Amino acid sequence: MSRASTAELQEWIPPLLLSVLVLLIGVAIAVLPWSWALLLVAAPALALVLIVRPELALCLLAFAVPFGSIWEWPLGPVNVSVTELLVVALGLSWAARMLSNRRLVVPQPPLLVPLVVLLFAFSLSILASSSLPLSVRELVKWLEVLVVYLFMAARLDRRWGKWVVLSLLSAATLEALFGVYHFLWRVGPEGFVLFGRFMRAYGHFAQPNPFAGYLGLSIPLCLGLGLWSLEMWASRRAQVGPAQPWAPWGAVGGSIYWAAFAAMLVAIVMSWSRGGWIGVGAALLVVTVARSRRALLAVLVAAVLVAVVLSAGGTDYVPSWLAERFAGLLPYVSGVDVTRVDINDANWAVIERLAHWSAAVGMFADHPWLGVGIGNYAVAYGDYALGRWRDPLGHAHNYFLNVAAEAGIVGLLAYLAFVAAAIVEAWRAVQPPFASEANAVESAYWRAVALGGLGVLVHLLVHSLFDNLYVHSMNVQVGLVLGLLAVAQRRAHDNAHRV
Repeated sequence: MSRASTAELQEWIPPLLLSVLVLLIGVAIAVLPWSWALLLVAAPALALVLIVRPELALCLLAFAVPFGSIWEWPLGPVNVSVTELLVVALGLSWAARMLSNRRLVVPQPPLLVPLVVLLFAFSLSILASSSLPLSVRELVKWLEVLVVYLFMAARLDRRWGKWVVLSLLSAATLEALFGVYHFLWRVGPEGFVLFGRFMRAYGHFAQPNPFAGYLGLSIPLCLGLGLWSLEMWASRRAQVGPAQPWAPWGAVGGSIYWAAFAAMLVAIVMSWSRGGWIGVGAALLVVTVARSRRALLAVLVAAVLVAVVLSAGGTDYVPSWLAERFAGLLPYVSGVDVTRVDINDANWAVIERLAHWSAAVGMFADHPWLGVGIGNYAVAYGDYALGRWRDPLGHAHNYFLNVAAEAGIVGLLAYLAFVAAAIVEAWRAVQPPFASEANAVESAYWRAVALGGLGVLVHLLVHSLFDNLYVHSMNVQVGLVLGLLAVAQRRAHDNAHRV
C-alpha cells in the first residue's frame, strides 16, 4: 500500500470510529431502559468536565445525596446511584491528574489514620460474614468517605470550598421544601398521616427518620453561617455608623442563610422524628454555645429560667402534641420485655426499636470480637428476633449497637476512635490562631463553617442513638463535612503564618 493510501486511510479512521460510536449509542438508547440510556449519554460528557474540574464533583455530590435515589441502577444485590458514580469519577479524575503530572502524592490529613484503622477493623469482620456482597457494600461506603475527605483535604482551595458549602445548603433547603410539600399537601403513604390532616415529611428518603437525619447533617452549617452573617453585619455597622448599614449584598446573604435555616427547621419538625429533634437540638445548642463565653452564659441563664418556669407549673404551656410525642418514651426508658407489651399505635415505634436493640445486643454477646460481619445485621437478625418483630429493617436503629453487632468490640472501638478524632479536629478548627486584620473576615467565615461542622458531628453522634444515618448516601454527606473541616483548619493555619 502506498504512503498516500496509508495517509488517506488514517484520515478516515477517526470519523469512522466516531460514526460507529454514535451508531452504538443510538442503538443503546433504542434498546436499553431510559435510565441506562441517559447514563450512557451523560457519563462521557460529565467525565470530560470532571477531568478538567474534579472539584465540580463535590458540588454535584451535595445534590446527589438527597436526590440521587431518583436515578438508580441495579447491580447484583445492590443498587448503584448517581452518588457512587460521582465518587468513582472523582477518584479516577484525581488519579489521572496525578499520573499526568507524574506525581503520586498521598495526602496525610489528621483523620487519615482513624479512617484507615476503621476500614481495617470493619474488614476483619468479613471473616464472620454470611453475605460477602453486603459486607463489601458497607466497606464501599467508608471508602467513599475516605476518597471524598482525602481529595478535599489535599486539593480543595478556599474558593471551591465556599462553592461546596453553598451546594450543601442549597440541596438541603430544596429537600426541606419537598418535605414541607409532603406535609401540607398530604403526599405519601397512609402510615405517615398525622392528625388526619397532614403527612409526616420524608422528602426523597422514603422514611421520615433518615429525612430528618439528613437535614440534621446540614442545618448546623446554616446556623453557623447565619450567626457569622449577623456578626459581620454588626461589625460593619459599628464601623460606618447606623446611618450607613452594611452593603445590601451582605444583608441579602445573611437573610438567605436564615431563610434556609427556617425552612430546614420547619421540615425537621414536620418529619415528626423524635431522634431528629433531639439530635438537632443538641447540635444547635453546641453551635450556639461554642461561639463564645457570652453565648455560653446566655444559654445557661436561659436553661435556668426554663427549669424554673417548668417546675412552677409551666408544663401546662407546653404544646400538647409535643408533650405527647415525648411522654410515650418515658415508660420504656428503664427497659421492658418487648414480648409481653401490649402493642398499640402510640408505642409501636418505641417497642420496635427496643426489639432491634435487644437483637443487636444478642448478636454482640454471641460474637463479641468480630461480630456477625459488617453489613450482616439483617442476615443474622432471624436468629435473634423477638416476638412479632420478624422484619430486620436493615439495621438496629442504633448505630453504636449496630456496629457492635456487626463488627464486634474491634469495630466499635475503631468507630468510637474515629468519631472522637473527628470531634477533636472540629474543635481545633473552631479555635483558629490569631489572624491578621486583612484576613479577619475570611478567618471568621471558616470558623463559622467549623462551628457548623462541629454541630453536624454532634447531631450524628446523638441521632445515631436512635437510627443509622449511614444510609441513602449520607456517608458522603459526612465525608463532605469532614473535608470542609480540613479546609477550615488549613485556612486557620495559613492565616497564622501570614501574621
